[in-house]
Amino acid sequence: MKTKAIRLYGKNDLRLEEFDLPALKNNEILAKVVSDSICMSSYKAAQQGADHKRVPDHVAENPIIIGHEFCGEIVEVGEKWQDKFRAGMKFSIQPALNYKGSLDAPGYSYRYIGGDATYIIIPNEVMEMNCLLEYTGEAFFLGSLAEPMSCVIGAFHASYHTTNGVYTHLMGIKEGGNMAILAGVGPMGLAAINYIIHCPRKPGLLVVTDIDDTRLKRAASLYTVEEAARHNLKLIFLNTRETSDAEAHMLGLTGGKGYDDVLVFAPVKPVVEQADRLLGMDGCLNFFAGPADTKFKAELNFYNVHYAFTHIAGTSGGNTDDMVEALDMMSDGRLNPAAMVTHIGGLNAVIDTTINLPHIPGGKKLIYTHIDMPLVALDELAEKGKTDPLLARLAELVKANNGVWSVNAEKYLMANAPKI
Repeated sequence: MKTKAIRLYGKNDLRLEEFDLPALKNNEILAKVVSDSICMSSYKAAQQGADHKRVPDHVAENPIIIGHEFCGEIVEVGEKWQDKFRAGMKFSIQPALNYKGSLDAPGYSYRYIGGDATYIIIPNEVMEMNCLLEYTGEAFFLGSLAEPMSCVIGAFHASYHTTNGVYTHLMGIKEGGNMAILAGVGPMGLAAINYIIHCPRKPGLLVVTDIDDTRLKRAASLYTVEEAARHNLKLIFLNTRETSDAEAHMLGLTGGKGYDDVLVFAPVKPVVEQADRLLGMDGCLNFFAGPADTKFKAELNFYNVHYAFTHIAGTSGGNTDDMVEALDMMSDGRLNPAAMVTHIGGLNAVIDTTINLPHIPGGKKLIYTHIDMPLVALDELAEKGKTDPLLARLAELVKANNGVWSVNAEKYLMANAPKI
C-alpha cells in the first residue's frame, strides 16, 4: 500500500513524500492516521536531526516519519494480534514505548510509523508494550490530544505529600487542599484546568494566574466558576500584573496557610520563585514547563525545605496509565480538551508549521492527514471565509461552539476539504 508522509532526513530537512509501505508481517498492524497534533518535540527533532536522542544516526539514508500525537483507525491486523485488535477500531498511541530500554519512539525513530502520514505500519513492540490504545470517542482530534493531555494528568499524579512521623510519600495532589496554577491559561494550562475540574481527586480551592487579561477572560469563559462550583471546586482567575501585592492577595485567599500544590506552567525564573514563596506547610512545587535553556535556574528557600517540608516535583510527559485515563475520560464525555486547538491544517502544512512552530502563536496546531489545506487559525476562519466557502462554514461551526473546535467541525472538514 502507498502512503503519503512527512519524513525527516536531517536538520530542518523535512519532505512530503509518497512511497510504498512494506508487506504486513503477522505481528504488525496496518492503520490509517486521521489526525495528528504537532508538538514542540517534533520541532526539536527537526532542528537537531540525527543529534536528537531518539532520531537514528542513519536518518539521512533511512528517513523517519514525524508526529507522535495521532489518532486513527485500524485497517488490517496481523495474525498475532487478531484476538486483541480488529479492523475499524479507533486508536491512539503512547509513543514512549520504553521497549527493552530503548529510546525509540513513533514519530522520532521509525520508518513506517508516525503521526504525519496517511497510512502506517504499527510494529510489534507497540503492542507488546501495551501502547496501542483503543479510543471509543467520536472525535478523532480528541484522540490526538490524549498524549498531551496525559502529560497534564501525569503532573497531577507525580505531585506528592508527606506523612507525619513516617518516611512515606503520598502520591498525588492534596485532596481538598489549596492549589495554584501559575501562568496557567496557555493551551496546557487550559488542559490542566479542565482536568482538575472533572477528575475525581481535586483541591478545594484553585487559583489560576496569568498577566494576559484577554487570555484569562477566555479561560474563564471556557471553564466557568459556576461549572467548577458544581464539581465542588472554588475557582478563581487572577491577573497578577493588575493585582496590588498579588502574592499577599493569593496567600489571603488561603487564610494565610499557603498552597498545598503550586504548578508552574512557564519556565520563567520570577514565576518559579513566586511559586516557592506561595507554598504552605508540606507544599509541593510542580515545575511543569520544560525550559529550552539547559542551565535554567531559580532560587529556592531551603529554610522552608527543612522546616516546612516544602519540595519539588516535575515530569516531562505522561505514562500509559495517564493516557488511558485521558482516553477514558474523553470517551465518556468527562473531559474535552478541544480548547487546546487554535489552528487546523492538512498534511501539506506540516513542514512549515513544524519548522516555524515557536514563532506561530496560539495553542495546538491540529493536522488532518488526508486533506490539502494551509494552516489556518480558528480566529481567522471568518475573515478568510469571505473568499472560501469551506472556511466560512467552519467559522460558523466554531462560533456556534464558543470559538472551540468540535466534532461537527471535524466531520465537515473531513467530508468537504480537498484531499491530499
